[in-house]
Amino acid sequence: MPSNSRPPLLDEDYEPPLDPAEASRIYFLPNLMTAGNLFCGFVSAIMCIQAHYAMRGADVITTEAADLFKRAVWLIFGAMAFDALDGRLARMGGKESFFGAEFDSLADVVSFGLAPALMVFFLILSPTQGYPHFREIGWLLGFIYLLCAAIRLARFNVITHPLLQKPGRSSNKDFVGLPVPAAAGTVAALVLFLLNLAAHERELQRWALILPVLMLLIAFLMVSRVRYPSGKQIDFQTKTKITTLILYVIAAAAVVVYKEFGMLACCLGYIFYGLIRHLRNPPAPESTDSNPPM
Repeated sequence: MPSNSRPPLLDEDYEPPLDPAEASRIYFLPNLMTAGNLFCGFVSAIMCIQAHYAMRGADVITTEAADLFKRAVWLIFGAMAFDALDGRLARMGGKESFFGAEFDSLADVVSFGLAPALMVFFLILSPTQGYPHFREIGWLLGFIYLLCAAIRLARFNVITHPLLQKPGRSSNKDFVGLPVPAAAGTVAALVLFLLNLAAHERELQRWALILPVLMLLIAFLMVSRVRYPSGKQIDFQTKTKITTLILYVIAAAAVVVYKEFGMLACCLGYIFYGLIRHLRNPPAPESTDSNPPM
């Protein structure tokens, strides 16, 4: 009885589906932006450690520590700007490569994983000093955030791999799971909020029970199936509704006028927008699995 199985290919007959030289090609401008992202994340982590040592033995956040934490926060925002530029430059020039994608994810682990995790451990959990058990597990909460960020980035690289995309099928432009830069931006905005309260000698203890829960929620959303809108497709030709434009203008005005409070409100609004939309209109299982996210 004839067999329908194909004869095994010999090693010398195998042709890889992709050219290794092309896949590992390093394009200057996009990868320079990624290097800037990594630099900002590395220096931000150093600033967090220096701020921690500046507070040793002090019952309050010292002026020196507050300045160092603020620099760390702005470095994270700088890393977010570099992260937005590297992908956009690669897409505009048609110079996307597998090397660039992997390099970008490694930089993101430092800038949007490690640096915010240090902020969680050194500062965000400081209002929980009245609850010693929170301080004892602070390192664990920071690690959970870092772990979820790393898993989120690894999953993104897998499900957006070209070999897993079906030809002729358009991909959903939403992110699956909270984007790591958005999570890091929320942590950074929360740090600015707490520093503002401390500078005005306002009570931080009231936030003690909320902050660990919020950090765990952010970590969970990064590895969840909750979809969040992506801004990667926005360019000078993008059209929008008048209501959407007004909402963007209001958000920008809130950040300018209310600064730390407006920034945190915008970040939390983005987080809970995706969560509420998911709870109200959960995606069908078949569409979620067969339609890889961008």
